[in-house]
Amino acid sequence: MTTATPDILLQGRDITQRWGGLVAINQVSIALERGTIHAVIGTNGAGKSTLINILSGEITPTAGKIELLGKDATRWSQPRRARHGLGRSYQRNTIFPDFTVFENCRLAAQAQVHRPWIWWNNAQKCKISVSSAESAITQAGLTEATDRPAGLLSHGQKRQLEIAMCLATRPEVLLLDEPLAGMGAEETERMLALLNNLKANHAILLVEHDMDAVFRIADKITVMVNGSVIASDTPDQIRSNADVQTAYLGAH
Repeated sequence: MTTATPDILLQGRDITQRWGGLVAINQVSIALERGTIHAVIGTNGAGKSTLINILSGEITPTAGKIELLGKDATRWSQPRRARHGLGRSYQRNTIFPDFTVFENCRLAAQAQVHRPWIWWNNAQKCKISVSSAESAITQAGLTEATDRPAGLLSHGQKRQLEIAMCLATRPEVLLLDEPLAGMGAEETERMLALLNNLKANHAILLVEHDMDAVFRIADKITVMVNGSVIASDTPDQIRSNADVQTAYLGAH
């Protein structure tokens, strides 16, 4: 039985994570809708990384439920969630620096296709993988760098490549962990433009410390403090929320 509406692609209900006596996440609920960028903010230790790790399948929650495209995915592994439409980027670069931009994306796409029973075919000629890689590179704005070794890209381009590698798996949900980290102003603008272009066909979760960028691009913001959600609303409502101002934005 499906409980999610068609627009809600990923949903967490009352997610709790305990390690011994430590409660890292305390009954957190979140819904990611197609066509929106949903930012999660909070100070270090607020539980943002734990939340994204649970949603992506790296950690199985102590309690709560996760639905992906309307199906109960609470006990699904990370690879299974990836095969069913979830893409994830990390705080640190996870590219293959000696491979070209195209090869990085083709390998990501190939992992999604995963057809071991035709092992005798040349993987480099797999039409599905090649097509997915080329489409992802175009979407990410890296066409001119297609044949360039990934290690020679600028920092901003490497972050674009990570998103391209996600796109090569043809996801409907994107979980992006600090994609703007370490970027200059020009690179930040390119990334924000990319995210705006992607959101029409995806549900995007953005964990980010750049507050100016978050308030510019997010359609909804969830604020976490000590593992709990203290507010979840539009950027304007979050900006004027007294609890958020006290706990996170620095008002007294």
